[in-house]
Amino acid sequence: MRPDWLVTQSPSARSHRDPQLSRARDRMAFSDSPGPGASGRPEPEVNIDNPASVRTMLPYRPVSADLAIAPTVSVVIPARNEAANLPHVFRSLPPWVDEIVVVDGHSVDDTVAVTRSLCPQARLIAQSGRGKGDALLAGFTAATGDIIVSMDADGSTDGAEIIQFVGALVAGADFAKGSRFSGSGGSEDITVGRRYGNRLLGMLVNRMFRTQFTDLCYGYNAFWARHLSALRIDCMGFEIETLMHIRAAKAGLRIQEIPSFERSRLYGESNLSAIRDGWRILKLIMREKFTRLIEIEAGSSPVAPPVLPAAAAEAARVSRGGA
Repeated sequence: MRPDWLVTQSPSARSHRDPQLSRARDRMAFSDSPGPGASGRPEPEVNIDNPASVRTMLPYRPVSADLAIAPTVSVVIPARNEAANLPHVFRSLPPWVDEIVVVDGHSVDDTVAVTRSLCPQARLIAQSGRGKGDALLAGFTAATGDIIVSMDADGSTDGAEIIQFVGALVAGADFAKGSRFSGSGGSEDITVGRRYGNRLLGMLVNRMFRTQFTDLCYGYNAFWARHLSALRIDCMGFEIETLMHIRAAKAGLRIQEIPSFERSRLYGESNLSAIRDGWRILKLIMREKFTRLIEIEAGSSPVAPPVLPAAAAEAARVSRGGA
């Protein structure tokens, strides 16, 4: 049976050294623990050239009945005047999340006070610039987790779905992008105009960059922190998600779509403008395509992308308790 989420393949690929293996090697090489002479007991022999041998030493922790993970997870939430919605957002986050980063975008309500009262462990970042893209970049830069998850502060994205994104990453993906139009995904918030605009822009991106995205403009994403530099985030507005998806594809990252259900905003008004932000997204797409043509002419031809192994797809399916 085909997995409930769609695996999308980008036009190029790069090999990445496993950071968990690297950190494990570093811990063994520079550990402060006493050696055999100090403890009186010989240390167990570990072949550091065998990844399986090293991975057994990592501090795995269970996050569900079927999944245990070693990497730490940071959740980044940009918020501007979302005091009424944040209580719901904080309640939805799973307890195994290691770090919560709330980026306050010059709120004039009680966003900061609510965060400090209901989620005192959260790192509160005051945004210096303007726009969602600027807020996310500030949060990504401040995050310390191995995995970074971005979600909205208006209550439309469900924190209970984080496990699906993390499960896809630990199963082999580099970037997990939410989709309202794949598998069991859906939306009770998107308008007809925004839906067709998203579809047209998505078709354009798929044709230009040889991707298979089913949702281009959705703010629920997760990726390994080591790939932040590959995304080269340099836009400040709502087009940030489109930029991240295109840049991930251009960098050759293994991208996996995760079905996600978008709920209606609980309170307040959205800052999104379909026409204004749609135009900005279109200009971004054309800019990225033009940049790509320059890169190809310069001789950086793409290579075939890797396919996620069957074991990885099966592990991701199990993490969702899938069929």
